[in-house]
Amino acid sequence: MANQHESDVIDGVIEEVQDVVSDFLNREAAPGILLMMATVLALIIANSPIESIYDQLITLPVQISAGTWAIDKPLLLWINDGLMAVFFFHVGLELKREICEGELSDPKQIVLPAAGALGGMLIPALIYVGINWNNPVAVAGWAIPAATDIAFALGILALLGSRVPTALKVFLVTLAIIDDIGAIVIIALFYTEQITASALYIAAGCLIVLWQMNRRNIVDIPAYVFVGTVLWVAMLKSGVHATLAGVVLAGFIPMRDVKDTSYSPVTRLEHALNGVVSFAILPLFAFANAGVNFGNISPEGIFHPVTFGIFLGLVVGKQVGVFGFCYVMIKMNIAKLPTDLNLKHIYGCALLCGVGFTMSLFIGGLAFAQTGINQIFDERVGILAGSLVSAVLGYAVLRMVSDADNEGTEKASNASNLTGNTVK
Repeated sequence: MANQHESDVIDGVIEEVQDVVSDFLNREAAPGILLMMATVLALIIANSPIESIYDQLITLPVQISAGTWAIDKPLLLWINDGLMAVFFFHVGLELKREICEGELSDPKQIVLPAAGALGGMLIPALIYVGINWNNPVAVAGWAIPAATDIAFALGILALLGSRVPTALKVFLVTLAIIDDIGAIVIIALFYTEQITASALYIAAGCLIVLWQMNRRNIVDIPAYVFVGTVLWVAMLKSGVHATLAGVVLAGFIPMRDVKDTSYSPVTRLEHALNGVVSFAILPLFAFANAGVNFGNISPEGIFHPVTFGIFLGLVVGKQVGVFGFCYVMIKMNIAKLPTDLNLKHIYGCALLCGVGFTMSLFIGGLAFAQTGINQIFDERVGILAGSLVSAVLGYAVLRMVSDADNEGTEKASNASNLTGNTVK
C-alpha cells in the first residue's frame, strides 16, 4: 500500500509539472521569457568558475565529411550558420504568408510600419557610423543597431496582456517583419565573404530546380528540404552567407496546393517550426552567443566607440527613427494611425524596437568575427545593455499609457452611468 501511495504521489507531481510546463509554453510571452533565461544562464556560466567548460563547448570542433569533401566548424558556427538557417527559413515562410495573404498583402496597411522600420534601420546606423567614422574597421558594424528582435519584442509586449490594444501587436509584428526583410538584404549585400564560383553555380542550379518544383505544384515537403540542404551547403562553400539559403528556400514553397486550395504547405511548415524555432533554436543561439565574461572587459572596452555606438543606436536611434518617421508620415497625411492606437502607443513600440538582441548578435558576429578588432572590445556588451534598457523603457511607457487609457475609459463609463441614472 505504501509503495502504491508513493507511486500515486510521484504521478501527481509529474502531472502537475507537465501542466505547469504546458501552461508556460502556451503563453504568448514564453519565447521571450525563454530567451531571457538562456541569456542570463550564459552570463552566469561565463562569469563563473566553469567558464572554461562553456568556452570548450561552443568551440568544440564538429565535422561532417564524405571523401575529400568536408564541413569542419566549431559548434558555435554550426549554431550560427546551420540552426540559424532554419530560423531564417521560418522567417521566410512568415514573410511569404504575410505578403500573399496577410498584413503585407494590403499596401495601405504597411505604409506606417514600413516607414517606422525604415527609420528604425536608418537612424541607428547613422548614429553608429557618426561615432565610429574615423575607424574603417569599426564602421563594418553599422548594421548591428539597425536590427530588431521580434521574439523578444513580442514577448515583452505579451507581458502586458490585454492592457495593450490588439492593433499594437499587429503594428509591431508588421514593422518587425519589414525590419527582418531589411536585415536579410543587408546580410546578403554587405556581409558576404570572397565568392567561390563553382559553389555558386551549384546554388544557382538548386534555384532552377526549386523554381521548376514550384511551377509544377510539387507540394512534397521532404523534396524541398533535400534541395534546400544542398543549397545551404553550396552557399556555405560559396562565400554568400549560408543562412540566406533558408529565406530563398521559403520563397519557393507553394503558398497553396493548386489541386486542393485548402492545403497550404507554407502555413503547415510555419506552424510545424514554431515550437522548434521559439523553444530550441533561438534560446540555444542566445546561450551560445551571449556568454560575456565581464571580468575581461576593461573600462576602455565599455566606452569604446563601437560599444557606445551600438548602445546609442539601439536606445536612442531606434526610438527617434521609428517614432520620428511614423510621426512625419501621419502629419503629412500619407499614413493613418491604426484603430485604437495613439502616438503614445507608437512611441512605446518604438522603444521596444530597440531590443536588437538575436539579430544584432548575429550581425555582430558577421561584422567582427574575422577582423580581430573585437579583442579590444566586446560588441555584445553594447547589444545586451542597449536591448535591456530599451526593453525596460518600452515596457514602462506602454504600461503607463495603457493604465492611463484604462483609467480614462473607466471614468468615462462611470460618468455615463451617472448621467443615465440622473435622467431616470
